Amino acid sequence: MDASLEKIADPTLAEMGKNLKEAMKMLEDSQRRTEEENGKKLISRDIPGPLQGSGQDMVSILQLVQNLMHGDEDEEPQSPRIQNIGEQGHMALLGHSLGAYISTLDKEKLRKLTTRILSDTTLWLCRIFRYENGCAYFHEEEREGLAKICRLAIHSRYEDFVVDGFNVLYNKKPVIYLSAAARPGLGQYLCNQLGLPFPCLCRVPCNTMFGSQHQMDVAFLEKMIKDDIERGRLPLLLVANAGTAAVGHTDKIGRLKELCEQYGIWLHVEGVNLATLALGYVSSSVLAATKCDSMTMTPGPWLGLPAVPAVTLYKHDDPALTLVAGLTSNKPADKLRALPLWLSLQYLGLDGIVERIKHACQLSQRLQESLKKVNYIKILVEDELSSPVVVFRFFQELPDSDPVFKAVPVPTMTPSAVGRERHSCDALNRWLGEQLKQLVPASGLTVMDLEAEGTCVRFSPLMTAAVLGTRGEDVDQLVACIESKLLVLSSTLQLREEFKQEVEATAGLLYVDDPNWPGIGVVRYEHANDDKSSLKSDPEGEKIHAGLLKKLNELESDLTFKIGPEYKSMKSCLYVGMASEDMDVAELVETIAATAREIEENSRLLENMTEVVRKGIQEAQVELQKANEERLLEEGVLRQIPVVGSVLNWFSPVQALQKGRTFNLTAGSLESTEPIYVYKAQGAGVTPPPTPSGSRTKQRLPGQKPFKRSLRGSDALSETSSASHIEDLEKVERLSGGPEQITLEASSTEGHPGAPSPQHASQSEAFQKGAPHPEDDHPQVEGAESLR
Repeated sequence: MDASLEKIADPTLAEMGKNLKEAMKMLEDSQRRTEEENGKKLISRDIPGPLQGSGQDMVSILQLVQNLMHGDEDEEPQSPRIQNIGEQGHMALLGHSLGAYISTLDKEKLRKLTTRILSDTTLWLCRIFRYENGCAYFHEEEREGLAKICRLAIHSRYEDFVVDGFNVLYNKKPVIYLSAAARPGLGQYLCNQLGLPFPCLCRVPCNTMFGSQHQMDVAFLEKMIKDDIERGRLPLLLVANAGTAAVGHTDKIGRLKELCEQYGIWLHVEGVNLATLALGYVSSSVLAATKCDSMTMTPGPWLGLPAVPAVTLYKHDDPALTLVAGLTSNKPADKLRALPLWLSLQYLGLDGIVERIKHACQLSQRLQESLKKVNYIKILVEDELSSPVVVFRFFQELPDSDPVFKAVPVPTMTPSAVGRERHSCDALNRWLGEQLKQLVPASGLTVMDLEAEGTCVRFSPLMTAAVLGTRGEDVDQLVACIESKLLVLSSTLQLREEFKQEVEATAGLLYVDDPNWPGIGVVRYEHANDDKSSLKSDPEGEKIHAGLLKKLNELESDLTFKIGPEYKSMKSCLYVGMASEDMDVAELVETIAATAREIEENSRLLENMTEVVRKGIQEAQVELQKANEERLLEEGVLRQIPVVGSVLNWFSPVQALQKGRTFNLTAGSLESTEPIYVYKAQGAGVTPPPTPSGSRTKQRLPGQKPFKRSLRGSDALSETSSASHIEDLEKVERLSGGPEQITLEASSTEGHPGAPSPQHASQSEAFQKGAPHPEDDHPQVEGAESLR
């Protein structure tokens, strides 16, 4: 092409051909790039953003993980609890990485290594927790081990189960016995995993007459077993507790073991108290668990090890059945589950393991001993020496206690009154538990609801102390917080009746009885348009209560306020929180009533303002039209003609005042503008009505918060006033040289040019006689200054 262009003699044509070639080349290149980009888009348009391109660097990936774990910087942390991951925790985390690396070894080395890890860990756990000649199954889900044990028990008791399957179970249904105090959802989980119907579960009640109300009733259990045998059922397995999930009570495992041996039942034990088997001293009830057929333990929380599996120890002689049940496996990956625990146990050693468990037990004993000295606190754990769990609650029905803590005698209380007292006490304990959790987050407290006792607070250091790093000082701080909150609870209970009486005696307020509210009470403001018979939501009432909440929070008092629907309806109410003993209930109630009334009046004023302004404008237009007609009559028709009117006005000007109208929003009236033009200023008009306020509103001392009583009693007030009076006298004596000098100075002023007038002289004489100065509350001090 270039050679052919050179042959063209015309330079213009040659230049045109060269430009055409370059233009075509640019178009072809552009088209080629477009096709390549479209091809890439077709390939990667369905690929997520992080996977596009050549990948991301490690720093970006870790930053993404950190953001997902901790959230954005603007977000507040969801929980104050932060797990304390020490060096032993790092060993457990290292085990997961090593497990992935070990899995890449050749099969023979991998088999030897995993077998060694599994056998060592099993032996160590059996020796530490006194379970001789046992096998171990490591699992992530805590309940999975029990499900596998149930499968093993089915295969052991039903010899033809492998061949006939569930037809064998249909002819003779198995029965699994669970305590009524077992963890929630355990029975349903077992039925789902085993494919058994719910009638195969049998719920064993706890003691009602003798012993702990959270221990299994052995006598009733034996009766149930006999009844099931007579009905053609097969008692298969019994789940006992060495520390129930709720309060940490231990069943009579020794007696249950004898009963299971008598009827051929598999005995499985679980619970937090199994950790005490590693200590030198173990209670007889927990020590009996070493004779059971299987047990499930959770060493991770006990020792503060993250991502460590749970362990189920069991005894069985047939390896084939354990393999069929899933308790053993030939897969190296299943055996590597024990690797994190294998590393952590070696790092801690026996002394470290025992020290952590012993420390948790000492924390619970320390709290128990301290709570015994605190009034109005009831500890629910009867077996205090062996249980590392402390469950307590605020109790307001103690003999020989303050009258505020005594409930109505039970024979005279109706069922509704008993239920109300129960709900009220539960609300107080729920508030106490939440406050303690916020004040002492390292304690690891949990608030729970028990069927018999109600709402309680649980302290289980074996499950939380190693993770949260709980110390003895944290327990002491917890006890101090409990004592301080008990003062608030007692004062709140004392002020509830006074608050109710004040609200009922105040017009416009309605007392709402809500037993689920832990504060001093609930009140609702009844506005003028309130339909008392309706239970539906009231928009106008919600608006008033929202404004009332805002006004009360602006006062910055120690009280907490919130609004919400009423206990038995959808109407908005004001909930008043916990109060201290120096709370002035009368001032509080009057402030609520006055503020709500003011908000209602202001809202009505705003609602009526549009109509009032509209009527005022119409009235002003009518009056202005009348004024124009009157002006025409006064000036005459000639003055309205353009040329003639100008001549007349020049010869005989008219002195006419500007007549307009002004609308007073405060008074809602139409007024003339003549005073404005006469006095060159706008008048104040009608004085607006004063803001409603309580009749008992008083002047507060500097630093005194609202709704607080000042010094109680007249003695304290008189002592304070007399002390301030003496201090004022001492200041006068230091400045003037004593009382004698004041009298002399007063007499020496007579006859001098600067002597006081007779009126001042009479005031000086009155001052010398002790009469009060007419212009001051402190006559002696100010009198001396005037005389000097």
